[in-house]
Amino acid sequence: MSSAEKPSSKGQAWFCTTGLPSDIVVEVDDMTFHLHKFPLMSKSRKLHLLITQQEAATHSSAAQQQQENEDEDEIVEEQCHVTFTGFPGGSEAFEMAAKFCYGVKIDLTPSNVAALRCAGEFLEMTEDYSEDNLVSKTERFLSQHVLKSLKDSVKTLKSCDSLMPMAENLGITQRCVDSVVSRTSSSDPALFGWPVSDASSASKQVIWNGLDGAGRRKASAGAGESWFEDLALLRLPLFKRLILAMRTAELSPEIIETCVMYYAKKYIPGVSRSNRKPLPSSSSSSSVATEAEQKEILETLVSNLPLEKSSKAATATRFLFGLLRTTNILNASEACRDALEKKIGLQLEEATLDDLLVPSYSYLNETLYDVDCVERILSQFLEGLEARTAAETTEDAAATRSPALMLVGKLIDGYLSEIASDANLKPEKFYNFAISLPDEARLFDDGLYRAVDVYLKAHPWVSEEEREKICGLLDCQKLTLEACTHAAQNERLPLRAVVQVLFFEQLQLRHAIAGTLMAAEAAAEPGRQSAALEREAEGGGREGLGLDLEHVQERNGTWRVAVRENQVLRLDMDSMRTRVHQLERECSSMKRVIAKFDKSDGGAAGGWRASLGRKFGCKFKTQVCDSHESTAVDTRKGRHHQQQQPQQQQHPHHV
Repeated sequence: MSSAEKPSSKGQAWFCTTGLPSDIVVEVDDMTFHLHKFPLMSKSRKLHLLITQQEAATHSSAAQQQQENEDEDEIVEEQCHVTFTGFPGGSEAFEMAAKFCYGVKIDLTPSNVAALRCAGEFLEMTEDYSEDNLVSKTERFLSQHVLKSLKDSVKTLKSCDSLMPMAENLGITQRCVDSVVSRTSSSDPALFGWPVSDASSASKQVIWNGLDGAGRRKASAGAGESWFEDLALLRLPLFKRLILAMRTAELSPEIIETCVMYYAKKYIPGVSRSNRKPLPSSSSSSSVATEAEQKEILETLVSNLPLEKSSKAATATRFLFGLLRTTNILNASEACRDALEKKIGLQLEEATLDDLLVPSYSYLNETLYDVDCVERILSQFLEGLEARTAAETTEDAAATRSPALMLVGKLIDGYLSEIASDANLKPEKFYNFAISLPDEARLFDDGLYRAVDVYLKAHPWVSEEEREKICGLLDCQKLTLEACTHAAQNERLPLRAVVQVLFFEQLQLRHAIAGTLMAAEAAAEPGRQSAALEREAEGGGREGLGLDLEHVQERNGTWRVAVRENQVLRLDMDSMRTRVHQLERECSSMKRVIAKFDKSDGGAAGGWRASLGRKFGCKFKTQVCDSHESTAVDTRKGRHHQQQQPQQQQHPHHV
């Protein structure tokens, strides 16, 4: 075909402008191709057979038609008409195959090679019919270029979606799947989860017969894109097949999880908080799936998530919580929800407070947030932590606080403070959720105290009994001095809780004073030693100077610092002593009030002293104001069993 012989398209018709009239018309889909018999018959056995059969059928009537209308029907007699339905790759693939028959230089790319391979098989453009035919060229390109590149294998696999079942019968699909799995397993795991540049695939694009076409430019432009994004374009059945092959080959869970993450972000709107409103896709409307399709995709992806803890736990945890919200919205199966909650429970320490605020989409839940869901996730975390702790047999591991548990404890206290303001949160649910966290998870109870304070403020109608039960969650010994000071002036707390807070605040002040005195004595000792050394250095004459004098001066500086610190500590000690005296006066005033109540109701069963003794019972036997022995009641036992046994008090409690 000369350079002047160029194909052109007009509307839905395609012409080959060779200067000669076309003698065959081929219809593929909605496109009509006006071609010539000889180039097609020289490369395609199927077209050769079809054209030969039509020529034989029309040869008998050709003479009669020519006599009736010789001038008008001469061309019609020689023209053949062929229609292909279900042509693999559609009219675009046939156009490229026709160009190949005419000798036009075509571009083979990972996106079109599978369609051309199927078109060559459909038209029987094999090597035994014509040398260097389309089938052999496409097979060579597949084996030498596509299957040696991870990114190109994914692109070709994507193109197989519309070529079924011929692509499956020719083995193109399976070869691409095997190539992706093989190339992925041999790649650097550090690259996964980030855009993978496969520039080598662009440099290996073969431009057949030397033409530089649009395929090369597109491949070069897309060389830096992530192959995960191409993988997300696969239809669900083919994606499931690829993930199953990855799991069978025991690929890294991180790779499989990243594939699932990209696919979910592509087809499930709202799974990522940064992409709640998906942008319209110019490719097709298939990227915006229906609700039923989203539900099927979601359940399929969750069932293929690895059970192991993610290596990039922070990102994965945020993604898993997005899937969990979508599960509630789409009303997915319980198995899907349980799998997500178990997966999140393995890495709960990586979650944030914003992640835990899962809205309640069910009409059965009265609360704003799904508290039951977070409680189940916490239960999964504690079960996993217990299993890991049991596996550690060393004594040091058992005695050390788990950093993950401490992080989760802080996270849960923040969550409790957030949900405490919900007016529909029942006291029993708040209490049960708070005690589900073990005591070892909290180094201080300040976060829990804040949650309790917020709850009591938002629920002023809670009964006194429920208030005392909720305040029983607090361990006053684990409250800081600031929290104790706030609690002692908190009018929302029951009197019993305030008494306990005052008790431990006074105890902390006494311990602080004792520590201050010990520190002051320890600081004064180096000062006396430095003074003695200085006198010794002064009496030794000039021969003993040098390094000894420098050493004495250094000790002297340390002594001055210690003196200043001692003065500061004494000031702090005086302030603490004043506070202790103030607290003792308050305790004495309270005892006088209690005594008046006892005298006024002396005939009641047990008397006011006994009842208030039980009500103001403290957990520890340490006394603040008096040295008499007293009975202490551990109020935190109510965390695990809600039974109170009445006790006969031998002596009244000294507060």
